[in-house]
Amino acid sequence: MRFLEGKTVIITGGGRAVLADGKAGSIGYGIATAYAKEGANIVITGRNVKKLEEAKEELERLYGVKVLAVKADIAAGADNVATAAEVVKQAVEAFGRIDVLINNAQASASGVTLANHTVEQFDLAMYSGLYAAFHYMQACYPYLKESRGSVINFASGAGLFGNFGQCAYAAAKEGIRGLTRVAATEWSRDGINVNVICPLAWTAQLEQFKNAYPDAFDKNVHTPPMGYFGDPEMDIGRVCVQLAHPDFKYMTGETITLEGGLGLRP
Repeated sequence: MRFLEGKTVIITGGGRAVLADGKAGSIGYGIATAYAKEGANIVITGRNVKKLEEAKEELERLYGVKVLAVKADIAAGADNVATAAEVVKQAVEAFGRIDVLINNAQASASGVTLANHTVEQFDLAMYSGLYAAFHYMQACYPYLKESRGSVINFASGAGLFGNFGQCAYAAAKEGIRGLTRVAATEWSRDGINVNVICPLAWTAQLEQFKNAYPDAFDKNVHTPPMGYFGDPEMDIGRVCVQLAHPDFKYMTGETITLEGGLGLRP
């Protein structure tokens, strides 16, 4: 029996993206694949219905799991409390419980300097990342308390190191780190495990950037010390699976930085 059978995970930003070689090409889809291999019921959200449906079809076909795909967008001017509540409502109606919440979704206008950033661009990063994590955590809390479950949030080295041209993205990710630490303090008494991951993975978006702008890629993207970028499924996804295991409860509140070779492989 796979150890997550009967458990339910919500993954924001879980639409399907693949690399040229056919491997998982986005962190959300890589995480979903890792959870599917362990038999979990999966709820994926995102703005792109086509990518969500493609993920649902492939995960169910390859791994025999049940997948609920829900179009959802946390954005400025929207009723975001209702959006998160609806995702949680559908998850509970479909599967009866929530064991893991993974706040992976994030949009931003990278490459725009602080002096030139617009309010709309700043809002895009804040709402899709920080506010989304906040709303989904609040909506899932009663169910995570009942299941003594886990929250896994995603921050970034952009915030840790102050990457050029990523002011809104970095601000959102640092906000998520702070939110995660507070939740770890407050929710530990409820048996909820809360952690944050700062990943560096090889994704379809990064692959496309390299192919389209090889010179810019060479100047701005640096290979991690281990010599390769993290794999969305085998490095990032497997760590997320391990963080849902009861043996990892002691890690509550930790910031985990994942670069090439630092994931927990099966």
